[in-house]
Amino acid sequence: MECDLKALRMSPAFRSLLLPICQRPTSSVQLHNKLSLSSRSLLLSVKLKPLSCAALEAFDLNPISDLALSNVPNSETQLHEVRVNNGSSTNEEMVGSNVKTRPRVFNSKKRLIRYSGMLRTCVLQGSLNEGKAIHGQVIKNGIDPDLHLWVSLVNVYAKCGDCGYARKVLDEMPEQDVVSWTTLIQGFVVKGFGVDAVKLFCEMKKDGTRANEFALATGLKACSLCFDLGFGKQLHAEAVKLGFFSDVFVGSALVSLYAKCGEMELADTVLFCMPEQNVVSWNALLNGYAQEGDGKQVLKLFCRMTESEMRLSKFTLSTVLKGCANSENLRGGQFLHSLAIKSGCKIDEFLGCSLVDMYSKCGMAIDAVKVFRRIKNPDVVAWSAIITCLDQQGQCQEVAELFREMISTGISPNQFSLSSIISAATDLKDLHFGESVHAFAWKNGCESDISVSNALITMYMKIGRVLDGAQVFEAMTDRDLISWNSLLSGTHNHEICDLGPRIFHQMLVEGFKPNMYSFISVLRSCSSLLDVGLGKQVHAHIVKTSLDDNDFVGTALIDMYAKIRFLEDAVIAFNKLSNRDLFIWTVIITGYAQTDQAEKAVACFSQMQQEGVKPNEFALAGCLSACSCIAMLENGRQLHSMAIKSGHLGDLFVSSALVDMYAKCGCIGDAEDIFGGLDSRDTVSWNIMICGYSQYGRGEKAIEAFSTMLNEGTIPDEVTFIGILSACSHLGLVEEGKKHFDSLSKVFRITPTIEHYACMVDILVRAGKFNEAESFIETMNLTLYPIIWETVLGACKMYGNVEFGETAAKKLFELKPELDSTYILLSNIFAVKGRWDDVSKVRKLMSSQGVKKKPGCSWVEVDGQVNTFVSQDGSHPRIRDIHLKLEELGEKLNSVGYIPETEDVLHNITEREKKEHLQYHSERLALAFSLISTNPPKTIRIFKNLRICGDCHEVMKLISDVTNREIVVRDVKRFHHFKSGTCSCNDFW
Repeated sequence: MECDLKALRMSPAFRSLLLPICQRPTSSVQLHNKLSLSSRSLLLSVKLKPLSCAALEAFDLNPISDLALSNVPNSETQLHEVRVNNGSSTNEEMVGSNVKTRPRVFNSKKRLIRYSGMLRTCVLQGSLNEGKAIHGQVIKNGIDPDLHLWVSLVNVYAKCGDCGYARKVLDEMPEQDVVSWTTLIQGFVVKGFGVDAVKLFCEMKKDGTRANEFALATGLKACSLCFDLGFGKQLHAEAVKLGFFSDVFVGSALVSLYAKCGEMELADTVLFCMPEQNVVSWNALLNGYAQEGDGKQVLKLFCRMTESEMRLSKFTLSTVLKGCANSENLRGGQFLHSLAIKSGCKIDEFLGCSLVDMYSKCGMAIDAVKVFRRIKNPDVVAWSAIITCLDQQGQCQEVAELFREMISTGISPNQFSLSSIISAATDLKDLHFGESVHAFAWKNGCESDISVSNALITMYMKIGRVLDGAQVFEAMTDRDLISWNSLLSGTHNHEICDLGPRIFHQMLVEGFKPNMYSFISVLRSCSSLLDVGLGKQVHAHIVKTSLDDNDFVGTALIDMYAKIRFLEDAVIAFNKLSNRDLFIWTVIITGYAQTDQAEKAVACFSQMQQEGVKPNEFALAGCLSACSCIAMLENGRQLHSMAIKSGHLGDLFVSSALVDMYAKCGCIGDAEDIFGGLDSRDTVSWNIMICGYSQYGRGEKAIEAFSTMLNEGTIPDEVTFIGILSACSHLGLVEEGKKHFDSLSKVFRITPTIEHYACMVDILVRAGKFNEAESFIETMNLTLYPIIWETVLGACKMYGNVEFGETAAKKLFELKPELDSTYILLSNIFAVKGRWDDVSKVRKLMSSQGVKKKPGCSWVEVDGQVNTFVSQDGSHPRIRDIHLKLEELGEKLNSVGYIPETEDVLHNITEREKKEHLQYHSERLALAFSLISTNPPKTIRIFKNLRICGDCHEVMKLISDVTNREIVVRDVKRFHHFKSGTCSCNDFW
């Protein structure tokens, strides 16, 4: 039988040791009858793997001769020099054709020492197979191991990675002492099996073996590995009882244990109670403080260490640099850098990586690169450190360049550097570069690494290649929570946001416990879906996992509720947050502004400032938007001043919000001034001005602004055309309106919305072209849209077109029967024509449908306070003064020929009662209050939730003349600027 030595995967030298034996036939091989009991039991109990068995089968009966062993030097070269003497006449004598073996001497001390030395060499070389072969040779040759050889066998198995065999060898030992136990425990520690090592230590104690200082130190290392502080403290107590606490190895292990478990006070106490400290114990304590991020204490201890004349090493410097990095102590790191240079420490890969990490975490990427460039022949770890540094500093382009340079030097990136390179590709949004890195990872077999796969998933998801990201995810054989979170990270896009909840559900099904990143991603998907039901389910899951007090998760919850317009739930989550940062304040302020709760938005902004949070450009823009909603001019001006002082006036969001605020507060001149001073004007800012001009009755200025906008190269959008078509409508420019409507789709490739069609209908009916409007409605299939018939009905009221008005009203009764303005406008049309029976029918219909006229509400801001008035309301503190002022104004109006338009009053009351009803409309109450609360020439600005009625419109014109005051009224449709008896709408609204 021939032995296939190549299959053994042994070194050539070791093969030469076995070659003479392996070349001989083995058919007559028998186990020696005189094997000792211990050797025989060991042979039978140890189930050697096929590789070792092959070696055993190749052995002959002849043992290694004493002469061969005695000539082997006691060094690591012994395996390469041992030869087997198979043909020596001194070892055999011929009897006929048989070969008789001379009696063996099993207890040669030199032979046992040499075997132990060979096993020690296997440990140094990590050669498990060769160690097994030597073990087999010991068994075959009937060697009766002494205690040292037994320990050597345990040691070779334990430290070469086969702890199971090591334990079996220990169990077969005739006598187990503390050395053998410690050797086995140490093997488990070396392999990182801390829990198993602690269990072995406990078994040793139960076996009655008393621990020595080395066993205690090894047991403490095992506790450090598994963070078993409780058992570590028991070993501490045992060390004190046995008198080993003063041992430098035990002391260093204790310091390391307490430091790794975060018990820095205990670690500190142990170190300074040690009669003798070494570099290992100092480094352990320094590393503990470095992990805690306590850079000051690390430097303080380092100085104390140097005072004790402890030898400075690069390992110590590296540990202290880590402390400076974690605490972002740049000055301390620079001091250590200079100390390393002065002390002659070579800036090699090890120390260089620590310096690169320190400069990186201190935000000094340029210095990190300088250190890296000084490293001669940097290895993959150094390359990974600088690439990670630049990636964390956001210098993605430099990462890409370093990657190419790294490849050109012949060094292949490892999984850590590849992850950073993929992250840079993600930030660059460079799909081509990312795919190139993906191909490189696949070619070099790194794609299967979980960190690389996770980075690839994140890249594809964030770039929008969802299918590619899903493919990488599906190809993974081993997924962790980060893999699921990476897949979730790109699912909040509006087009694929429905994927987020499905992935989240599957993650739960597969037994993964979501963390804060999982919840943040799925909540963003809920926001995009506007699915509050799903959002509340996720919220409940967050509460169950005790993450509801997490500020990041809380922020995502508030953002979700605010975007879905559930502000009450958002405020509840907001009030639970312990740390409310600027972002979350901005979310709440913007949420209030977008849900027409402007007063709460302003109050929230004020509270934010009181809590010491300084607003940024987004918070300012959000609060300005709130001021625009209810025309809080004084608050808006204060915010304007704040924007100037804080330097945010140049921000496009803030400046656009200011233009919008002034435009909606009726200060079109101030809006023009800010708009004219903008360094850059985008579509949004142009839209604000165009729509502002249109609503203010300055159609010519709106058309002029639109022309300038196009000349400057700004592309209009849907909102732009709503503004320009409204301007054409108010100016009666039918043909120009048609031209702009046609250009919407033909020139600018914008699909018209129902709002655009409504504007076109408005242009036609305002010009009295009812037949053309009716034809347009039929041609464009617009009969099912209430907004179209609302537009028609309003124009019919102005023109008194009863027939078309009735048609429009009937359509609205079908499509939107709850709309109160339909009944009011139709009644007005009938009342003007004197058709009181029809007016009565409309009232009865309105009553039978349960529709009530929305109460008119007007408000005016005086001295920073908003005063609100409702029609016929008598609750205002100065209501008596207001009524007196109205009576005074009534006398002046009568003197100039004012006749009330009582047809606007739909109540079935007397003519006198109708006149009194008109006198106390909400806008008149607001006007009277403004007149008694302000002085000329201040413009009065009144805001109303409904259209201003015809009679009040006429009264405002007359009062502006008799009082010589400018009055601006913003109703639900547009602005009316009353001055010297005229209105900016030219009585056409």
